[in-house]
Amino acid sequence: MTHPTPASSDRSHDGRPRKQIHLGAHFPGVNNTTVWSDPASRSQIEFSSFEHLARRAEAAKLDFFFLAEGLRLREHKGQIHDLDVVGRPDTLPVLAALAAVTDRLGLAGTVNTTFNEPYELARQFATLDLLSGGRAAWNLVTSPDAFTGANFRRGGFLPYEERYERAGELVALARQLWDSWDGEAVDEDELVRTGSVRPFAHQGKHFDVSGRFETPRGPQGHPVLFQAGDSADGRDFAAATADVVFSAHSAFEDGQAFYADVKSRLAAHGRDRDSLKILPATVVVLGDTAEEAAERAREIRLQQVPGRTAIAFLEQVWGRDLTAYDPEGPLPDVEPDLDHLNITRGRVRHIKDPAPVVKAWREKAAANGWSIRDLVIEVSGRGGFVGTAQQVADDIDRHVQEDASDGFILVPHLTPTGLDDVLDQVVPLLQERGSFRTEYTGTTLRDHLGLSRPEVGAGTTASAASAAPSR
Repeated sequence: MTHPTPASSDRSHDGRPRKQIHLGAHFPGVNNTTVWSDPASRSQIEFSSFEHLARRAEAAKLDFFFLAEGLRLREHKGQIHDLDVVGRPDTLPVLAALAAVTDRLGLAGTVNTTFNEPYELARQFATLDLLSGGRAAWNLVTSPDAFTGANFRRGGFLPYEERYERAGELVALARQLWDSWDGEAVDEDELVRTGSVRPFAHQGKHFDVSGRFETPRGPQGHPVLFQAGDSADGRDFAAATADVVFSAHSAFEDGQAFYADVKSRLAAHGRDRDSLKILPATVVVLGDTAEEAAERAREIRLQQVPGRTAIAFLEQVWGRDLTAYDPEGPLPDVEPDLDHLNITRGRVRHIKDPAPVVKAWREKAAANGWSIRDLVIEVSGRGGFVGTAQQVADDIDRHVQEDASDGFILVPHLTPTGLDDVLDQVVPLLQERGSFRTEYTGTTLRDHLGLSRPEVGAGTTASAASAAPSR
């Protein structure tokens, strides 16, 4: 994990201009990263928790605060999933409230493109951008999940293969709405009289809308767009549409491969390499020594994966009730039930074909002497940086300078204090070497990320079809 510490300068080790690291703070709510049962964990829903993380992130000069979303309480075997017991507030009101207690920190929220309408989403994010002085970001996510969709009027109507198609049309239309105001926030009567607020009309496969957009163009022109898809379609969609990719590829060589692949797709959409930032999610565990950090990381993983959680994780892959198996014992000797793989609902299913996965897991467990719990700890980990503050700073800087990422979205295991030690110990080391800002030099999130402000009409020249990924 350790690497030589670069000298503080404006050049990286290979002579290139030193890249500036971009960092975001993730407020995950209750998920498989959060140790909500730890005595040090505080509320997942009280505003004081959101405020604590946002204020600490801004004091450290981070680029943005990132808030996840859930549209339905997850269920496992027909019961509410134990990680959803506290619920989750709506994303946009939380970010709007945080705009009032921060000044420069970007405010990024995950909002679904499958079950929401373009006019309302465009208006909500334009409003957040105005209220915050240009700090809004929208993390675009799709969902083919009929279970989640049952909460909505068109529950389950959208076939899986059409989710990016709808998202592409929605984003192109949102950009058209944001661009329908030529001017900034001035007298509305004058704008209408001079034609500066143009009517819009759109007829497409998924949307048929017309009218005038009521919210003025915000300080950023368009809110920053995040996207997290990892399939071939998802990568194409990101290259065509996104400003930031929220990536799962935090390991060095894996990150370099993903970085090179996505960046190589930009030219086909008339974009340059710097117009898209790639920011993997990562966890950080610190210790006074590497050994202490490793032991602490192990203790955290044991908290995150107790026996019941390990069994539930396997049940999602096996499609069976496995409560008769000992989590400290060997893997189940039965095969997956392919007819009941939806035993858990409301979560993205990443494993489509369980047979080869189960075979590989059995081989790993046998080779390493792993129990069920040991295996789940190994295969469900997010990856990240474990070591002393200096070692972690070295590794983060290496990833960015050697094109494995443009920075990271930091995911804590405790809410809301789980990033305090990283902000206090690692960020100052990155600042000392010249890889991370010591002060904000701009006022908007686009300023922080080094992204240009879209010109009026720049987002409406392409059709909705070209914004969707190729197939």
